[in-house]
Amino acid sequence: MKSLTTKAVTAVAATMAAFGGLTAAPAVAQGVTAPPLIIYGSQKCPTDADGNEIVVCVKRPPGEQFRIPKELRELKVTPENESWAAKASANDRVGQDGIGSCSNVGAGGATGCFVQAGRAYKKQKQENKADQRAVDAAIVP
Repeated sequence: MKSLTTKAVTAVAATMAAFGGLTAAPAVAQGVTAPPLIIYGSQKCPTDADGNEIVVCVKRPPGEQFRIPKELRELKVTPENESWAAKASANDRVGQDGIGSCSNVGAGGATGCFVQAGRAYKKQKQENKADQRAVDAAIVP
């Protein structure tokens, strides 16, 4: 039994030697990159005493220091983050009929459908433009 354990340990040691051991590889070799350090205002990017260490820093204006980072801000208005005032004003239009209401009741009800479609188109166009600006900003450093 003891010789079997010795043979197993020897085999494991030989395998480790063949593959260079089980030492930890640097983070760069593993494909893991450190996130850039965000600095504000007149702060300087930190290095070691000799200035040999390279640290990637992103400089932002000092007014952004105590705000939620841009990457985490939700810019689209979804039902979860819509203001109560907007929700309440949407309820004011329930049951309307007549001119500008987009209903089949009353004279000129269909005129409101054109207005609603125009507003939806304008909103979609603005969102597409904002998305394109975000893509362009991500591409150009």
